[in-house]
Amino acid sequence: MSDIVYYTEEGLEKLRKELEHLKTTERSSIARQISEARDKGDLSENAEYDAAKEAQGLLEAKIAKMESEFAKARILDESQIDTSKVLIMSKVTIKNVVNSMSMTYEIVPESEADLKTKKISISSPIAKGLLGKEVGDIAEIQVPKGLMKFEIIDISR
Repeated sequence: MSDIVYYTEEGLEKLRKELEHLKTTERSSIARQISEARDKGDLSENAEYDAAKEAQGLLEAKIAKMESEFAKARILDESQIDTSKVLIMSKVTIKNVVNSMSMTYEIVPESEADLKTKKISISSPIAKGLLGKEVGDIAEIQVPKGLMKFEIIDISR
């Protein structure tokens, strides 16, 4: 078995619901498409049948991948997170040393990253640069635009 994949309870529930949707609704839909295409006659020259069978193969591959990820999933216990330093599941407020702009991000597993909701992946350059830092520390982070310096203002759960 490969590496463990960490999730919040919310993230794991979302994965479970999506997997259930694929296994029930999507499988039924594709089976119906295959049946309808089969009813149209000669399968050797039936483009609808070929397309439905290809969609079925892609769906089954996606389901297999999600089932594998679900089997490796572990829930992070947010109550056990140390707020004295930046770790996964930390909510960290940082201030850009150059322009004094402050921002708050939550560092989450890669599968739950969503910049719109200010959740950044643990594997992102910014998160990697913040890990292990404490309030008051200056993190020097190499980003595509160059070296950025951030001061850690606050760490919470």
